[in-house]
Amino acid sequence: MQVAWVTPDLDRTMDQFGQRYGIPEFFATEVTFPACYFDETGDIRIRMALANIDNMQIELIQPAGGLDRIYRDALPRDGSHANIFHHVCVRVCGSLADWGTHIARAEEKSPVRYTGDAGTDVRFAYTDERANLGIWLEHVWYEEAYFAHFAESIPTYYSAQGIAQ
Repeated sequence: MQVAWVTPDLDRTMDQFGQRYGIPEFFATEVTFPACYFDETGDIRIRMALANIDNMQIELIQPAGGLDRIYRDALPRDGSHANIFHHVCVRVCGSLADWGTHIARAEEKSPVRYTGDAGTDVRFAYTDERANLGIWLEHVWYEEAYFAHFAESIPTYYSAQGIAQ
């Protein structure tokens, strides 16, 4: 499972998470991909950072342009710094057909409001759970070999070893 925050300044937030929670390093990258947010389509650009603590993945996201409103709109309008809890992510395991079945079932309960096309090896969609939970729920599917390679890039820390306390 993953928990995610949105921030206007990724570097500052990584420093804050390092100082407060003992996370020494994140995998950080900038990505651009086609997306659909409600009925609007276009490219989105974000900076993101990932780290694993025990069995939980921490994601930090800085909106960086294009159709980034799903993240940008959560931030303070006055431009002040804040780390805003944004979403929980669940991984859908199995085949691409299993992904399709999962999303169809998810849409029966909550509308899919945001999707992104990160290539043939990744699918993700956000259902709007803000009325019930106060956050978005991200659903993600990875092709297994891609997931294994991607997972190797993300540092993992264990609280029992005194990190992230």
